[in-house]
Amino acid sequence: MTGIEQGSINVYEDLGYDNAAKMQVKAALAAKIGDIIKRRRLTQTEAAVILGMTQPKLSAMLKGRFRGISESKMIDCLNHLGRDVEIVVRKPARASRPGQTRVVVV
Repeated sequence: MTGIEQGSINVYEDLGYDNAAKMQVKAALAAKIGDIIKRRRLTQTEAAVILGMTQPKLSAMLKGRFRGISESKMIDCLNHLGRDVEIVVRKPARASRPGQTRVVVV
């Protein structure tokens, strides 16, 4: 039996991905898109038409395979699903570290 390690809040960082922060943002956006589709009881085919993408591409995104989909496209998807998206730029809490990008769903 192997030991259990406490991970960080970013699974992609724990797995050693170079672009872990961007992957975490995409994962949060994809999760919200999936949640809206589920709440509206849309099939993936119906949702794909609304979002302007193919059903296989939507399916891949919802399963976490979103490397070929930009954050901008995901924001467009949220807009097509009737959501407003705000981008806020502010100074980091601690000036000694680089800024971070995160998704906050209200």
